[in-house]
Amino acid sequence: MFDSPPSHTKVRGGRVIALLLVLLLAGGIVHTFTGATRANASSTEQAASTELTAEEQLAAKNQMSTWKAMVLGAVEGITEYLPISSTGHLVVTQRILGIGDTDATKDAADSYAIAIQFGAILAVLVLYRKRIESIIRGLFGRDTDGRNLLISLMLAFIPAVIIGVAIEKPIKSNLLNVGPVIGAWVVGGLLLLYLAPKIKADRPGLSITHIRPKQALIIGCAQVLAMWPGTSRSLVTILAALAIGMTLAAAVEFSFLLGLMTLGAATLYETATNGSTVIDAYGWLNPLVGLIFAFIFAALAVKWMVTWLQTRSLAIFGWERLAVASVSIGLLIAGTI
Repeated sequence: MFDSPPSHTKVRGGRVIALLLVLLLAGGIVHTFTGATRANASSTEQAASTELTAEEQLAAKNQMSTWKAMVLGAVEGITEYLPISSTGHLVVTQRILGIGDTDATKDAADSYAIAIQFGAILAVLVLYRKRIESIIRGLFGRDTDGRNLLISLMLAFIPAVIIGVAIEKPIKSNLLNVGPVIGAWVVGGLLLLYLAPKIKADRPGLSITHIRPKQALIIGCAQVLAMWPGTSRSLVTILAALAIGMTLAAAVEFSFLLGLMTLGAATLYETATNGSTVIDAYGWLNPLVGLIFAFIFAALAVKWMVTWLQTRSLAIFGWERLAVASVSIGLLIAGTI
């Protein structure tokens, strides 16, 4: 499933393009951080709203324990890169465990779920370290394939930066609930079951380093759809990559690498804006435990998925989505979540 190691061809052209895209990305993230800071500082009332009161801290702390942190970390790690939606699974798991089910504890729980993504990020950094080394060499003009991949990843990431910042609050306010998640699970599951027989592991197509800018932007625009909780970033990016003509192996790897950038930016943003909320609510131990478990289980899940898709189809993920949606509906009717 892995492409052959990239060449070390020295590149004269393209370096400026890659550097400009890096600066654009950095500028977007900085703009996000400073924009959030200005918004929070616009009034004392708004700034205070991001801080937990002593009562809220105690309520959140009483809901979390080390074993619950382990469970949430494992769920995050297993589901982050599989096309089944980590956000959806975490929302339902939190409700089952009684975490974040009140107005006083919801913000801390939502921020915790994003913060432990760093463990999943580290897993892919370790597993794909050779490809990432190639990207770094490409940044400095010493690897043609690495430069091309860097440009494609940057272009695919840009729509998430622009649109994600604009609609973050409406999503958190209206869609981070079990109902919208179940709907997304069902739609995505049916779509996977329909498409899976048509997607072959040995299908010909583009390698990960031969994507054109327009194709990268198409994948990036598709990734925006995953901002609806339960949709799955991996699902939409893999299907979009297949739609523009990539091989299944290349589509999966590109999705993983794009996830590094998207999750990395989201985690940095959440840490910068709400990191103190997580620490105030849960201390240092439980977030660290969640991060470690996310790292371990993400590494296992990624290696399993790569091996599975060498000989089998994506249909298993469609069935999983429908199964977990059915269970969630039952729990919802029973009043458990």
